[in-house]
Amino acid sequence: MAGQRNHHEGGQPGRATRRWSWIFAAAAAVLMAAVPQASAQFTHVGRGPSINMNTGPRISINPHIRYSPNINYDDLGRGGPPPRYRAGPPRDFDGPPARRAPKRKPSSVADNTFVPKEVLIEIEGTPGDNEANALARRHRLTRVETQRFPLLNSTFFRWRIPDGRSVDTVVRELAADRSIRSAQRNSIFRLQQAAAAAEKGAPEQYALEKLQLRQAHALSTGEGVRVAVIDSGIDAAHPELSGVVESAFDALGGGEAAHAHGTGIAGIIAAHGRLTGAAPSARLIAIRAFGAQKSGATSTSFVLLKSIDYAVSHGAQIINMSFAGPQDQALRRGLGVAADKGITLVAAAGNGGPKSPPLYPGADPRVIAVTATDASDRLFTAANRGPYIAIAAPGVDILTALPDSKYGVSSGTSLSAAFVSGLAALMLARNPALTPDDLRLALTKAARDLGPAGRDDQFGAGEANALAAVAAIEAPVATASGSAAPR
Repeated sequence: MAGQRNHHEGGQPGRATRRWSWIFAAAAAVLMAAVPQASAQFTHVGRGPSINMNTGPRISINPHIRYSPNINYDDLGRGGPPPRYRAGPPRDFDGPPARRAPKRKPSSVADNTFVPKEVLIEIEGTPGDNEANALARRHRLTRVETQRFPLLNSTFFRWRIPDGRSVDTVVRELAADRSIRSAQRNSIFRLQQAAAAAEKGAPEQYALEKLQLRQAHALSTGEGVRVAVIDSGIDAAHPELSGVVESAFDALGGGEAAHAHGTGIAGIIAAHGRLTGAAPSARLIAIRAFGAQKSGATSTSFVLLKSIDYAVSHGAQIINMSFAGPQDQALRRGLGVAADKGITLVAAAGNGGPKSPPLYPGADPRVIAVTATDASDRLFTAANRGPYIAIAAPGVDILTALPDSKYGVSSGTSLSAAFVSGLAALMLARNPALTPDDLRLALTKAARDLGPAGRDDQFGAGEANALAAVAAIEAPVATASGSAAPR
């Protein structure tokens, strides 16, 4: 038995051994046949059309591993399993790992509708320095400027926020202080004019004919009516404005030189040289409230309040406001008091375009908002739209005065507003007893309808007509006692 056992272990193989040899040989043959096919398929992964690899039922080598969409492939090689064996969806291992989508950065666009790090506080009456200093300590603010406004019977303080608190946070804190009448942002306003090239073939002063101003001047030239122009600096020495500026006020201080916008607006209202203004005999109150900057001439709530206060105290009958900005409560109150005193308020509708929200002061219900048209009665493409638009006037490619005895062509609702302010002066010169509501009604009833029939959000009541509006005003006649009465 021992010899037989040794014979099987060291001699010829037994039956079981031969059976296993056949199995290994068959497996080797199958493997040799399969390897070339598998290599050819993986050569094309990620480099061409996909190849059908469905060669039979798939066998799960490790049924416990599942694909997960949450695998971070940027972590490959940082202590985890090698790339080829890492759980996750198949990918081309010859290329770099898939990148994660970049994280969105929070918006850093600054809100340019108010002065950063500043707030305005209103105190009723005339508070003393001790009260102001106590407020500053209590609310951790630095006083920048103080202005008494008889128009509102209050005093406004302009404060700087010296720490990291936001403007709106400080405004909310101030609103809870019972000693403060009002608190708000110091809003920013911008002039509404853009340089433009003159249209080929367009008449030099086509607005005169569009508005029928020459015919209207036979009835009134605006003699003696005071129009306050709250704008940038006006060149009172320009030949077109000689003798027109009755008084001037620099609400900004600093004595900045005359500016194109203010000079141009003044020229549209009262030019009387090479050009013909809408009201060539009107008197102007020149108020510099806008300082030139790289981004355009701007002003603030605080400066505009000073300007309105000056205009009212110096007998303005009309206030032209060829600027626009956000809704502002302090400005709204100041304009409301001016309107209650019988002052006609005219403003640019705004150059924000058809999708712009309402811009102020034009959108204020006490203000006549004016939009712009061109020589072909088309709406200025950049003009605002909305139910607050009252009336239209020429404002595209308008020739007007520039500083240093020069002339230029510009476009914008700023210019249209100036034409309507001049037209209002013609009406008030004919009958000084007109209220702002009377004047608005006469203007809109005399307008030439444009666009859809009737009033619309593009042209308002239509394009102003100076002759029809002035002719509709009954001029007062002297009575036996010497007083004036309407005809």
